Amino acid sequence: MTVATCTPERPVRKPAASVTTADLLDTPLPQLLADLDVDLVESSITARGFTGYAHQEAGRLLLAMRPGQPALERDCVARALLGNALGVPMPPLPAPYRVSDLAVL
Repeated sequence: MTVATCTPERPVRKPAASVTTADLLDTPLPQLLADLDVDLVESSITARGFTGYAHQEAGRLLLAMRPGQPALERDCVARALLGNALGVPMPPLPAPYRVSDLAVL
């Protein structure tokens, strides 16, 4: 007997704790974001020198990136921010980029 249900299947997501440096560097960014259940949104910050930030919100990781950012910059910075947020060792970004941790009071 075959039974059909209307329950949507949830995609299998990789637990953030099992993410490796190789995963962050080699997985296509759209797949990586989907696997980790990360939202990437446009930031309202357009200041010169700002590239993006990672923020934990309601138990979910959010990446906010500068609007109009070149694709290569967005890809590299997003991966670096993910590595920092998840505690995964990553190679340093080239100058003048850097990842900084800011305490929110």
